[in-house]
Amino acid sequence: MADQELRNEGILFEGFIKWLFLAALCGVIVGGVVGLFLIVLGQSIDFVDSLPDWRYALIPAGLLASLFSIKIFAPQAAGHGTDKVIAAIHYKEALIPFAVVPIKILSTIFTLAPGAVVGTEGPSVQIGAGLMSELANLFKLSVKERKKLVVCGVAAALSSVFGAPVAGAVFGVEVLFVGEIFYPVLLPALISAVVAYMVCMQMNVPYTLYNIVLPVLTPEMLEWCLFAAICFGLICILHIRLVDGVLQYFKKLPFPDWGKSLISAAVILSVVFFFGSFPLGMGEKGLNKVLSGESSVWYAFLLKSFLLGVTLSGGGSGGVLTPTFYIGAATGGVFAQIFGLDIAFFGALGFVGCVAGSVNTPIAAVFLAVELFGASMAPFAGVVCIVSYMISGAHSLYPTQILVRPKSDDFVLADPHDKKSWRVEPIADQRQK
Repeated sequence: MADQELRNEGILFEGFIKWLFLAALCGVIVGGVVGLFLIVLGQSIDFVDSLPDWRYALIPAGLLASLFSIKIFAPQAAGHGTDKVIAAIHYKEALIPFAVVPIKILSTIFTLAPGAVVGTEGPSVQIGAGLMSELANLFKLSVKERKKLVVCGVAAALSSVFGAPVAGAVFGVEVLFVGEIFYPVLLPALISAVVAYMVCMQMNVPYTLYNIVLPVLTPEMLEWCLFAAICFGLICILHIRLVDGVLQYFKKLPFPDWGKSLISAAVILSVVFFFGSFPLGMGEKGLNKVLSGESSVWYAFLLKSFLLGVTLSGGGSGGVLTPTFYIGAATGGVFAQIFGLDIAFFGALGFVGCVAGSVNTPIAAVFLAVELFGASMAPFAGVVCIVSYMISGAHSLYPTQILVRPKSDDFVLADPHDKKSWRVEPIADQRQK
């Protein structure tokens, strides 16, 4: 018995050393590549912003360039990235063609630099996952090990984008399954995320530091947080359905893909003509304004959500989560304006609350709140993220997530082989328990 226990400990230690090396290597590689991508993207956006008003004419050119670069060189790079990686982990043994990496970088720059509406986290996740899939092939790892290494790549990429390593690591292991965390890869994912963050800091990747004044924790304030969380959960449902509705509508249009790109560009330019340029881009500037206490128009989050769907429908390449940051913050700001509350504080709660509800990652969202806004944010964010997550139900911006456990005991899995076949349990069956 003692010999067996000693052998078990040796196996555990050997595995720890192996994954310490692989995770650290992952952090260096993914942090370096994603960091470089973020820097080049930022410089590209600044360059286009410095041009006169004719720069808006670059939006149709950017969408067409994104569309054809993906079609010709890497069709797997289409869409917003994270969902493709989740599907690859679940159904394709985490095999991601290396060609996705450079094409995703180029297509996202083509999309975002002129001002179309997508985010940076989806491409970064696909870049990190693609790099680690290739590294796993190079080291001839098993399928299970490749999946773990790809999850580490996801965590490292998100850490690089968020500037929040713990949230990035937890997000990487929480986003795969709704109702369950992929615990076996939590430690290497955390190591990868921390190393990637350190690499990005050394590269001077810009991260925004937020200074939110937090209220005193009182029953009254928790009641306001609960009320706001319900609103955030409902906004998540609206956001998800609006994006999906636009995507489905464009799919039915009887036009070639290049024609849909031109229609998408025309819609985006029409919004700019009637409402101004504030809904464009990934939403970082608008997010910073809300979190500094500035008010915004009540329909800002609707325009952002609508244009996100339009951009993706027109062949644009980029993520859906970064614009969701702004959608959540703008919703929180409007909520605060209506009830005379602190715009910055409720904007911050909306930010993380809509992350939890839109992609079913409440624990990662709480860590994100703590890393960005301080430890005192934890009780407020905990209430908001869990409630928003519950209210959003089975909806998700990532439809390839597998629902392992329902959000309520009133549901059962109708078909054990279909992880999306949740239905309400009959009352008679409930009474027998």
